[in-house]
Amino acid sequence: MIAPGTEPGLWQTGRALLARDLRLLWRRRGDALQPVLFALLVVVLFALALGREPERLAADAVAVLWLAVLLAGQLAQDALFRADADDGSLEQWLLAPVPLAWLVLVRVTLHWATTALPLIVVTPLLAEMLHLPHDQLPMVLASLLLGTPLLSLLGGVVAALTVGLRRSGILVALLSLPLYVPVLVFGAGSVAAAARGQDPLGALLMLGAGLVLALVLAPLATAAAIRISLS
Repeated sequence: MIAPGTEPGLWQTGRALLARDLRLLWRRRGDALQPVLFALLVVVLFALALGREPERLAADAVAVLWLAVLLAGQLAQDALFRADADDGSLEQWLLAPVPLAWLVLVRVTLHWATTALPLIVVTPLLAEMLHLPHDQLPMVLASLLLGTPLLSLLGGVVAALTVGLRRSGILVALLSLPLYVPVLVFGAGSVAAAARGQDPLGALLMLGAGLVLALVLAPLATAAAIRISLS
């Protein structure tokens, strides 16, 4: 029992969860490289399939980059809460003296920082491989910075819904891909609009609005899904 007045606060609990997850991630640091390697493989295969014509590669570069990032994020999505459910840690989350939605938000933030953020860092290299025009790279990075956290938050809801199922990898992909379509459309569409000389601000604002809504609603929905899955 925790004595009254000694309950850990939100920041203390968040730091403890981050420290634990980072230690576990360091032990499985080979797994952390899989999304980056997968995205690199996707880009290389697209480049080989489309040929060596720079103009043709540049025309499809934005779509290829967004698809590579989206599909690479699928690799670690099913494992977002799987290990905690297997070792009983997820039940302890329900008993924690802090809101479950807060723990979910901390976990999803770390998931984004360890899967999507490295992909954004290597995006200039991937873009160079696809002969993306240099003036389009800032817009690609801006759309990814707004879109990838939204993908992680939406993926967390689906991962929580299926955490009680065995071998749910394909099911997670089937449930999450329809939710990802609007993010993909606005993310790639903002870059395409800028390339045509149109104003990309509308698409970026839609991504930003979706991210704000997801930051508020997705942790609550994920927490409810965890409770349902464990009941």
